Amino acid sequence: MASWSPDTPCSCDCFVSVPPASAIPAVIFAKNSDRPREEVQEVVFVPAGTHVPGSRLQCTYIEVEQVSKTHAVILSRPSWLWGAEMGANDHGVCIGNEAVWTKEPVGTGEALLGMDLLRLALERGSSAQEALHVITGLLERYGQGGSCREDPMPFCYHNTFLLADRTEAWVLETAGRLWAAQRIQEGARNISNQLSIGTDISAEHPELRPHARAQGWWDGQGAFDFAQTFSLTQQPVRMEAAKARFWAGQELLQQRQGGITAEAMMGILRSKESGICMDSGGFRTTASMVSVLPQDPTQPCVHFLTATPDPSRSVFKPFIFGVGAAQVPQVLSPTFGAQDPVRSLPRFQTQVDRRHALYRGHQVALGLMESEQDRGQQLRQKQRDLEQEGLEAVRGLLAREWAPPPQELGGLFQAFVEKESRAYA
Repeated sequence: MASWSPDTPCSCDCFVSVPPASAIPAVIFAKNSDRPREEVQEVVFVPAGTHVPGSRLQCTYIEVEQVSKTHAVILSRPSWLWGAEMGANDHGVCIGNEAVWTKEPVGTGEALLGMDLLRLALERGSSAQEALHVITGLLERYGQGGSCREDPMPFCYHNTFLLADRTEAWVLETAGRLWAAQRIQEGARNISNQLSIGTDISAEHPELRPHARAQGWWDGQGAFDFAQTFSLTQQPVRMEAAKARFWAGQELLQQRQGGITAEAMMGILRSKESGICMDSGGFRTTASMVSVLPQDPTQPCVHFLTATPDPSRSVFKPFIFGVGAAQVPQVLSPTFGAQDPVRSLPRFQTQVDRRHALYRGHQVALGLMESEQDRGQQLRQKQRDLEQEGLEAVRGLLAREWAPPPQELGGLFQAFVEKESRAYA
């Protein structure tokens, strides 16, 4: 099993609000991706596609069989790998994943990363439940494994997932190839690097309980509590920190019950006091996402992405699937082909500069915010104004007060990235 260190990147927080917890008739999804401090996260748009029967698909480490059709996706991902930390598809499905450690051993063998499973589910699932079935099917067939960071020392974990669509959400928690899932049809829910499904299990791997009984973790009597049965008896220090974030996140959601909006979720993701907005040692919140999924299928889903670290000093920019949706070059990292350290064996022996244009501009802005008070305040005000512009545009759109042509909607993210880039120039 991979060793622990103070800089181990093992923290993330996902949130979802399902009416009546939401202030509007919409499911609202949010995630902070907490990763190694210097890691760059890019925003990638992949259009829908059709594929040759029998073709194969290269994921981060292994190949899997390709399907005949894939959905369009928007992904926020560490730029060195194939999968994603969070994202959405054009059917209104959103997914975020998190690291978790359980009594099931974590091997270092290369298989599918949790981030690969997330992207595969978005490309193949037209609802949250269908996406869940994609993940569990691939998990049972290929397993999960491989190093989850760009480092010669392998660092591996299992995964939990929060999946949402226009009508409901699911929490999926795994232990090796085993899993349990909980359906959320109303209210608010969060996950934070620990097993959280107790006795309220909506679906599970058929061998989950027999395996627990065979290992002596459950006596087969009374209610079966997944988290209690599969959680580590001795929790590492950082797992205890995750527990504190979980309860803090739950409290922040409860405080806003019935009034949860995209802006409220952004506020939760920016909470430094709770540790949800992470900035500690060798890792920090490297990217964030908030999505509004209206229950009315005639209204578009809106996905706000930062593409830059520290949401408290970043801009959430709106993305909408549409005719004009395309890859925005300013948030796409450079590629290195066969010379990429993730492709060369042994892996990760060298480092490359993966910073994209917006990331570079944002780094300069962060430096000014810390070193020059007046200039820093001006930049922070520009960020706030730009974000409010995006939020107001989305409010008008969902209230049917603004009805731009599809081409304009599809180009919305590009327009806001360009405005942010100019603010940093």
